Amino acid sequence: MSFSLVADMGIHRGYIGNWFMFIWCFCCVVTLIILTVELRRLPSEFPFFWYLSNTYACYSALLCLSASVIYSITYIQFLPYGPYWDRAIAATVFSCIASVFYAMELVKMWERCKIYKTTCYVLTMPGLLKVLETFMAGIIFSFIINTSLYLHQPALEWCVAVYSICFIPAALAILLNLGEWEYRLPGPFPLFQLVLTLLSVLLYISALVLWLLYQFNEEFGGHSQRSSDEHCGDELTYDMCTWDQRLAVAVLTAINLLAYVAELVYWARQVSVKTKALPRVS
Repeated sequence: MSFSLVADMGIHRGYIGNWFMFIWCFCCVVTLIILTVELRRLPSEFPFFWYLSNTYACYSALLCLSASVIYSITYIQFLPYGPYWDRAIAATVFSCIASVFYAMELVKMWERCKIYKTTCYVLTMPGLLKVLETFMAGIIFSFIINTSLYLHQPALEWCVAVYSICFIPAALAILLNLGEWEYRLPGPFPLFQLVLTLLSVLLYISALVLWLLYQFNEEFGGHSQRSSDEHCGDELTYDMCTWDQRLAVAVLTAINLLAYVAELVYWARQVSVKTKALPRVS
């Protein structure tokens, strides 16, 4: 419904509108594929289907939610009242409903895991945090496609490197757990995760500080106010202005830092509990 409403508006949407149309279309198509597989009772022939379905539901809930929020902030508020505005509001509402349904599916899957005493990594605390971290990094990547935000500025290029460096081990952790390969590592998996998460926290702190300084502090060549960006206005431009993109990256970086800190606390407790459980040598 969200896709069809926006597609039928018949006006120029810019890359933001096209990106969200892709999200809604992608979620619809993949959900139909999963539904077809389940109706044909084929999951037994695909060992990883259960894990892939849960992982997809996590990302789809976040995708639809982010599409609803960002689409309303960057697009709807600038539309004039009329049929186009009504269609955009309706598309946002349907996108919110879709995200709620995906979240409800995750809750049902979690209850099923408890009943049948099975486990799925993305339905655990570290798994959900890893999904959130990789998702936020993906949204950051979509904003920093605009290379004018950081090109030829070493401090900001370091921030982009941090986003990439931290994304890779987070994605690998999800793949290792989905494939049940985490126990093939040379050391204990919790300790391995603790070290990587600590490194990610330190890197993200440096990225957040440098991004705020060099993008919003005038002493470092930044712009402290939105009005200082000539590309930003109060009318519909179909694209996010540079200052808004800078702010979005800063907010997403802060959210991801909080997610990494929460995961660090989790793994620190896990390692501490396992260390206390080890027999003491007298």
